[in-house]
Amino acid sequence: MTSVAQRLMGNPAFSQIYERLWRPVFTRGFSLGGSQTLDYDRALRAYLARPGERLVLDVACGPGNYSRDAASGLTGDGRYVGLDFSASMLEQAQRDHRDDRIAYVRGDAHRLPVPDASFDTVMCLAALYLIPDPLPVLDEMARVVKPGGELIVFTSVRSSIAAVPGADLVAGLSGLRIFGRRELLDRFDDLGMTHVEQTITGVGQYVHARRPRV
Repeated sequence: MTSVAQRLMGNPAFSQIYERLWRPVFTRGFSLGGSQTLDYDRALRAYLARPGERLVLDVACGPGNYSRDAASGLTGDGRYVGLDFSASMLEQAQRDHRDDRIAYVRGDAHRLPVPDASFDTVMCLAALYLIPDPLPVLDEMARVVKPGGELIVFTSVRSSIAAVPGADLVAGLSGLRIFGRRELLDRFDDLGMTHVEQTITGVGQYVHARRPRV
């Protein structure tokens, strides 16, 4: 059965609402009304915009919320590729983010249509909690990142409010998944990732990891 979230992501009108209104409000909600998530988000955007010749893959990129930041500092042959399953989201991204270094591809995050070890940065931001069977997506991200490259994820995490009876039922009906505190960390450990760091902001978590150099 298709979830509410999945149906919304395929709606052309929702792609504009998601980018301009719903996502910023929802991001603040991860901090339970505070500013921690927004503060970390600003720091992440600055980090993504640092100068360098990198190949960046943005898994489930939506309408391109991070496209401009991730592409702005790229040099040499650096390129940003945004991948999403929703055609309407990609159409919105292509309209809003035109740049020679930016490209968009429609594809399934469970079977990324790119070769092994081909990207320096592979990220999935504010999307993993919407993807059915999400943990194999981390496996694919680890497959396509280069040795020495980085994985960056922002998603939900269980906290005291998320543990309230009934929260899992509401999340399940809406299609939003609430991850356990160790769930992503353990998966990255199993994949052999190193320097795995987790920052929790309310009911959100940022996880950064690296693939070991050969």
